[in-house]
Amino acid sequence: MKPQFPRHYTLEEARALLPWVREQLPALRELHDKLNRYHRNLQRHFPDGYDLGGPAVHDHIRQWFELFDRHRELEQRCIIVRDLERGLVDFPSLRDGREVFLCWEEGEPDIAYWHELHAGYAGRRPL
Repeated sequence: MKPQFPRHYTLEEARALLPWVREQLPALRELHDKLNRYHRNLQRHFPDGYDLGGPAVHDHIRQWFELFDRHRELEQRCIIVRDLERGLVDFPSLRDGREVFLCWEEGEPDIAYWHELHAGYAGRRPL
């Protein structure tokens, strides 16, 4: 069976990336929240079809690109953010010759769980 992911992490490799992932999550949340607030503000103050421009819109677009770039960097590393608010992150891995996810949730001191690809959080098992 062809692997679903081009990259698989050992437990040690995933653990080595945790400090970087821990830095990314708050930055992603902050950008996501800023963009949502800005979007709600635009919806309240401007009718549909109104042509917007200027520094505020340019800043908004730059923030979208920063959010996109951060997500793309995670995606290129095959690191999957399942739930940004909870900080739920999966790392593709191999276990007994099959693809699984090493699973980590923000606030946990270490990667201590894994689950089958389609099992999700409810299917987490201790390593």
